[in-house]
Amino acid sequence: MIDRPHEGPISIGQRLKPRIWPTLTEEPVTVPTDSALTHIQFRRFAGCPVCNLHLRTFINRKAETDAAGIREVIVFHSARDDLRKHESDLPFHVIPDPDKILYREFGVESSKDALRHPTARKAIVTGVLRSALRVLRRERPLPPLNPGGGRLGLPADFLVRSDGLIVGVHYGQHSSDQWSVDEVLALAHSDAQLPQSIGEEWI
Repeated sequence: MIDRPHEGPISIGQRLKPRIWPTLTEEPVTVPTDSALTHIQFRRFAGCPVCNLHLRTFINRKAETDAAGIREVIVFHSARDDLRKHESDLPFHVIPDPDKILYREFGVESSKDALRHPTARKAIVTGVLRSALRVLRRERPLPPLNPGGGRLGLPADFLVRSDGLIVGVHYGQHSSDQWSVDEVLALAHSDAQLPQSIGEEWI
C-alpha cells in the first residue's frame, strides 16, 4: 500500500512526520526542525506587499523569536527565480512551492474574499505604499502584476514542536489574517505547559 501524503486541513494534536523541503538557497531544511518550535508560515506570492509588511515585523523581532526557540519557515506559492528577485533578503528558511503541493498538503486555500475584508484593504494600502517607497529607492523591484498562483491566496500558520506535535493552527480568512509575533510568542509559552504524551495521529 502506498503511503500517500496527507492533504487537507490540519488540527492541533496531530503530529507531522519529518519532511525535507528544498529552500530558496537550495539547502534542504527538515520540518519540523531541531529547534524547540517551528513556525510554518504560508504566505502568498513573491513580492506581495501585504506579506512583506507582515514579515517585516518578524524580522524586526527575530531576536525575541530566536530566544524563544522558534525557527521560522516561510512558504510562498512562487517559483525560485521570482523569490530570488523579491525575498532573498529574508533571514528565514524560504520555501518555493509554485505548484502549491504544500498548500494542498496543509489545506491552505484561496478565496475571492481574500482582498475584500476591511482589515485586508487597510494592509494592502499600507503595504503598497511601503513597497512603492522601496521601489523608488531601488531597494526592491516592482511587485508582479500577474503573480504565479494568483492574488487570492490565503495565509496560514502552524506551530510545530521538534517531536512533530502540532500545538497551534491558524487558517486566515483574508490576505492579512495571520498570527502576530506576540501571538506566536504566547503560543510558545503555552506549549511549555502541554504534556509530552499527547498527539498520536501522525500525518
